[in-house]
Amino acid sequence: MAKFDHENFLKSLTTRPGVYQMYAADGELLYVGKARNLRNRVGSYFRASGLTTKTMALVARIHDIQVTVTSTEVDALLLEHNLIKTHQPPYNILLKDDKSYPYIFLSSNDTFPRLSLHRGTKRKKGQYFGPYPSAGAVRESLHFLQKVFKVRQCEDSYFRNRSRPCLQYQIGRCTAPCVDVVSEDDYARQVEDTTLFLRGKSQELMVRLADDMEKAAGELAYEKAALYRDQLRQLQHVQASQGIEGTTGDLDILAAVVSAGRACVQVLFVRGARVLGSKTYYPPLKLDESPGDVLQAFLPQYYLSGHQAIPSEVIVNALPDDAETLAEAFTVQAGRKVQVRTRVREARARWLQLASQTATTNLEGHLAGKQSMQERLQSLQEALALIELPRRMECFDISHSSGEATVASCVVFDENGPRKADYRKFNIEGITGGDDYAAMQQALERRYRRLKKGEGALPDILFIDGGKGQVAQAMSVLSDLSIQGVRVVGVAKGVTRKAGFETLIDGDSGAETQMNGDSPALHLIQHIRDEAHRFAITGHRARRDKARQQSLLEDIPGVGAKRRRELLRHFGSAKGVVNANVSELKKIQGISATLAQQIYDHLHNSAD
Repeated sequence: MAKFDHENFLKSLTTRPGVYQMYAADGELLYVGKARNLRNRVGSYFRASGLTTKTMALVARIHDIQVTVTSTEVDALLLEHNLIKTHQPPYNILLKDDKSYPYIFLSSNDTFPRLSLHRGTKRKKGQYFGPYPSAGAVRESLHFLQKVFKVRQCEDSYFRNRSRPCLQYQIGRCTAPCVDVVSEDDYARQVEDTTLFLRGKSQELMVRLADDMEKAAGELAYEKAALYRDQLRQLQHVQASQGIEGTTGDLDILAAVVSAGRACVQVLFVRGARVLGSKTYYPPLKLDESPGDVLQAFLPQYYLSGHQAIPSEVIVNALPDDAETLAEAFTVQAGRKVQVRTRVREARARWLQLASQTATTNLEGHLAGKQSMQERLQSLQEALALIELPRRMECFDISHSSGEATVASCVVFDENGPRKADYRKFNIEGITGGDDYAAMQQALERRYRRLKKGEGALPDILFIDGGKGQVAQAMSVLSDLSIQGVRVVGVAKGVTRKAGFETLIDGDSGAETQMNGDSPALHLIQHIRDEAHRFAITGHRARRDKARQQSLLEDIPGVGAKRRRELLRHFGSAKGVVNANVSELKKIQGISATLAQQIYDHLHNSAD
C-alpha cells in the first residue's frame, strides 16, 4: 500500500478553520476532527516524534485526507458533530446512548391543568420542567407534588368522564376538579405553587406559604392553616435534604476520569438548586486521551444531538481546549447564553467534587466487573501465551522519600479484580537508603518465604514495577527459594513515562515487548501496577509521618512515653500539638503550667 504523501498535501492545505476526515485504503472513514487552523492541526499528526502509540496506529492506516473549510470554528464544531454521529468513525470517542431524557409536563390549554411524565418532542402546549435523569426520578417528583400540591395527574379521558371523586381525592392527593369540588381560582393557586417549586423558587414559595398560614390562622380557618403548615414542612424537608442556600439556576456537572485504558463521564443534573440525579457513561477510548480530551469529544455529541436540554451552565472537572467554541455553539443551539467552566466555588465546587468522586467510584467498579475482568484475563492469556487463564496475580512496588521510610507494597488480583484482604505492606529495614534493588529483594524474600510455608497461595503471574534489574532480583529470589511455576513480568515505564508506552520484560527470556495502547491485557497490567503504586505511596507516607511525629515529640525534656501518648490522643497529631497554645497544653492531665511553657518553647524554637 502506497504511503500517504503528507508533505505535498500539507503544502497546499489552508490555514482556515474546518473539518478533516481521515480515510483508510478501503475507503473506511477512520477519524473526524475539527481545527482552528487546518494546516497546523493536520500537520501535527505527521511529526517526527511525540506521537502516542494509538495516534501512530491511526496515521499508519491513513490513505487519504479530505477537508471541509468552514467560516468559523463553531461551524467546524457543528459539522464535526454531525459527521461523527452519522459515520461513527472507529478512532473517535463515540457516545452510544442518545436516548432522550424525561420531563415533567404541565398542560396549559386545560381549565384544570394536568401534570405528567413526558419524553420525546415538545409539541404540546404547556411548560416542560427538567430534564430528569430517569423516569424513576420523574415519578418520584410527581409523587411528592401529588402529596403536597394536589394537582391532578389523571388522563384527560378519565378526568372528563368522572361523576364522583376518585380514590386520589379520598386519600388527600387531589382536590377533585373533575367534579368541581375545588374552584378554578383555588386550583390555579395549586398550579402556581407547583410551578414555583419546579422552577426552583422554593424559598419564595415557603415565605408565601408561611404568610398564608398565619393569615388563615388569624381568620380562624384552622383547617386551611393546617394544610399550609403541612405543605411548608414537606418543602422544608426537601430543601434541607437537597437544596443549597444561595444557589440558583439550572446546570449540569460533568466529571471525566481516565484509568487503565477506560474512561467514565459522570453527569450530575442540578435544576432549581436541587440535585435531581445523575447518569454514567463509559465512552470507549481509541487514542491516548486525557479527561479534557474525553470531554472535548463527549460534550458536542451529548448536547448538540437535539435530545438533551442545554442548561445555562455546564461545569466540568477538566476544561477542553475548545471550551470557548463549545460555549458559543451551545449558546447558538439553546438560543441564550451558555457558560462552560471549571473554576467554581461553594455549592458548585461541592457538586463538582461529588461528580468526580462518583465517576472514580463507578470506573473502579466497571474495571472490576466480571465481564470486563474476564475479557482482560483472556487478552492477557493470549498476550503472554499462557496455557491457562491466570487466576491470581501479584505486583510489587517500592516507595520512599530520598531513601527515608522505605515501604514495599504487594497487591493481589484475581478473576474478580483486586483482593484487598490479601494486600501486604513491608517496612524495609537494614538497607542503604534509596537502594530499590535491595528493597525489592527483601520484600520478595519475606513474601515468598511465607508463601512457600503454606501461609498463602502462589500467584500465576508476578508483576514487578521496574526494569531488568528488579526483574533479575525477583528471578533470583524465586530460584533461591526453589519456587517454580510463577511467571515473572517486569513493567517498565517508556521514555515518555506515559500510560500506553510501558515495556514488558519477560523474566525467563529477558525479551522486551510493547502492547498496543488499546489492548485489554495492557489495561489490566496498568490497573494492577497503578494499584501497587498507590498502595506503596500510602504506606510510605503513613510510615514517614509517624516517624516524624514521634521524633518531633521525643526530644522534649520532661515528656515521656505516657505524656506523648496523652498529647497525641488529645490533639490528634504532632501538628496539632505544635499548633496548640500554652493554655491548651495545660489542660492535659499531668502537664503543669511550667511544663506546658517548656513544651511550647521547645516546639516553636525547633520550628524556627
